[in-house]
Amino acid sequence: MAKRKQRRRPRQKAPTVEYTDPDGNILTLRQSLSAGTVAKLGAGPATAATTQDDAWRRRSELLFEHLTVAWEIADLPLTDQKMLLGRYRMADAATQEWVRRTIVNHIDQFIPELSG
Repeated sequence: MAKRKQRRRPRQKAPTVEYTDPDGNILTLRQSLSAGTVAKLGAGPATAATTQDDAWRRRSELLFEHLTVAWEIADLPLTDQKMLLGRYRMADAATQEWVRRTIVNHIDQFIPELSG
């Protein structure tokens, strides 16, 4: 007997918020995340051997990956997740700091269960 294919309901896209830095670049972040993603991001480091700095950096990147929808830099829009993460990693320290502060403020406002 053949198995029936289950039809998935199309996912609704989460609403987004745009943040503009002093240079006019626009970072677009999701307003919400799924419960599973929130649980994954809220979990601590995978191993006891992870240093505090490594855990902090990895959490920052995970938050960036899951929240960022687009980033327009110098009128060049980026929407591909690999390109976005690569651009974040290549950014200078001041830009990375602005992104981290923006994400922290965004989480405090829209996803308070991840605050802290």
